Amino acid sequence: MTTLQTGLRKSVATLGRPRKATYVVLAIFVLGSLFPFYWSFLVASRDNGVLTERIPPFLPGGNFFANAQRVFDSVPFWKALANSVIVSGTVTLTTVLFSSLAGFAFAKLRFRGKNGLFVFIVVTLAVPTQLGIIPLFIAMSELGWAGHLEAVIVPNLVTAFGVFWMRQYTVDALPYELIEAARVDGCSMIRIFWNVCMPAVRPAAAILAMFTFMMSWNDFLWPLVVLDAGNPTVQVALEKLQSGYYVDYSLVLAGTTLATIPILIVFVLLGRQIVAGIMQGAVKG
Repeated sequence: MTTLQTGLRKSVATLGRPRKATYVVLAIFVLGSLFPFYWSFLVASRDNGVLTERIPPFLPGGNFFANAQRVFDSVPFWKALANSVIVSGTVTLTTVLFSSLAGFAFAKLRFRGKNGLFVFIVVTLAVPTQLGIIPLFIAMSELGWAGHLEAVIVPNLVTAFGVFWMRQYTVDALPYELIEAARVDGCSMIRIFWNVCMPAVRPAAAILAMFTFMMSWNDFLWPLVVLDAGNPTVQVALEKLQSGYYVDYSLVLAGTTLATIPILIVFVLLGRQIVAGIMQGAVKG
């Protein structure tokens, strides 16, 4: 039995069995969270007439694949999907790697100006992203990246929030005794980071990866500004579906449902690590 399982059982024994009201509140919360997905798929699988019915149907219709085909015919959806996968995957990998490296350095290493530099990084969290759009667009144009995916990927290779998040988690998850033991065994600093630090902070890295992928996938303003119309991300492509005078909601929600599938896949892949991280935080608390 692991220490985590023992701690969880002690926590459950201390809190007692949940009441029926707890299950009712949780059920309402789950239904409220799932309803937007259900409604999107319901409308996407029918025509627009479903929106005018006084009593909407309970079950989805059979037009989803036809509406999905109309999405592919209306916008370069496959290209937009591939662009979003490239951008979100690259940004997620680099953000987790660089944030873990910086978090390890700020949490466990001693160097001049460490506290001042960390405070500066935290202060940048208060700066609105919109303030940097014009100078960033000028910089991307000077580099010749405007209209290309590099303009979306490079400015987001690492985030201040990611550095802050990984630093705070590394402080408690990685004891100094473990680092000293690795040094005695002859490990270099890079091996300590990769073989000692990364396994210890894996739950926090999974949570950061999940949120970074979601934020990058859902980013709309900067890709709309810097990318060409023929080279969009999936959010920009979805905007094109509703840019006319008449909004075809079956078409728009079919595209929205297709665009949600990669997010669900990432959540399923990282869900176990995310739950483990939340449980560890609960036990420590």
